[in-house]
Amino acid sequence: MVEAAMAYICRNKNNRFNIGAKKTKGAGDGGEDDTDGEECDVEVCDTLSNSFKKAQAVLDQNRELIKKVNENHQSKIADNLVKNVGLIREINGNISKVIDIYSALSVNFSEIVRQRKRTGNGKMENMRS
Repeated sequence: MVEAAMAYICRNKNNRFNIGAKKTKGAGDGGEDDTDGEECDVEVCDTLSNSFKKAQAVLDQNRELIKKVNENHQSKIADNLVKNVGLIREINGNISKVIDIYSALSVNFSEIVRQRKRTGNGKMENMRS
């Protein structure tokens, strides 16, 4: 699922910018450029990709921990049930990690957007070359 989202968001990452794509004559607008903003900003793609990969790794670890908790619970063995306390604490800690990852992503993404707005046209000056 994360991979599909990243493919959608950054499908033109190798091209850096998809400038000139989807140019069509607009209906009644004198033939102006109707590029619909499907540019892939490398910094944005990298930020999203790295954050989603980190979050997915933690979520995958939680999936395995949850499987182990379920196995221990089904076994009804006292030692396994005691082990579940630690496993559940680890799961809770991982949930906090995911929250931190998404919080950092939000801050980073917001900062990138602010930078783009300051420089105009949605791109940083040093990325125009």
